[in-house]
Amino acid sequence: MIDQTKLTAFERLGGEAKVREISGRFYDAMDAHEPALAALHRLDEAGKVHPEAREKFALFFIGWLGGPQTYVAQHGHPRLRMRHAGVLVSPEMRDAWMRAMTRALGESGVEGDLRTFMEEKLGDVATMLRNTPG
Repeated sequence: MIDQTKLTAFERLGGEAKVREISGRFYDAMDAHEPALAALHRLDEAGKVHPEAREKFALFFIGWLGGPQTYVAQHGHPRLRMRHAGVLVSPEMRDAWMRAMTRALGESGVEGDLRTFMEEKLGDVATMLRNTPG
C-alpha cells in the first residue's frame, strides 16, 4: 500500500491529466462566473481567457503541485510577485480567484484532506499576491 503522506499533491491528484482538468475548469469558472477576474487576462475573440494563458497556468500548476517542471524549463522561475506586479490584485480579485479555483476543485471531484490542503495552500498564494490595500 502506498503511503499517501509521502506523495506530492500532483501524485495524490492523479497526475497531469487531472491537474489539467482542474486548470481547465478553473478558467471555465472564471469565464462564466468571474468576468472582472477573467478581464485581467489576455482574452480570445470570444472574450474567454486565451488558450495560451490557460496552457501557461496549467504548466505552472503542474510544477507547483510537484509534477514535471516544464513551466520552469520554458519560462524560468515563476517569480509570482514580479509577474503579477503590473496587475492590481485587490482583496476582491483574490476572493474571485479563490471562488473560481474552489469551484474547479469541486467539479473535478477533489475532496477530503487533499481538498483542504489544496484550498489552504492556494489561499496562501492568492493572499500573498495581493498588492492593494484592504
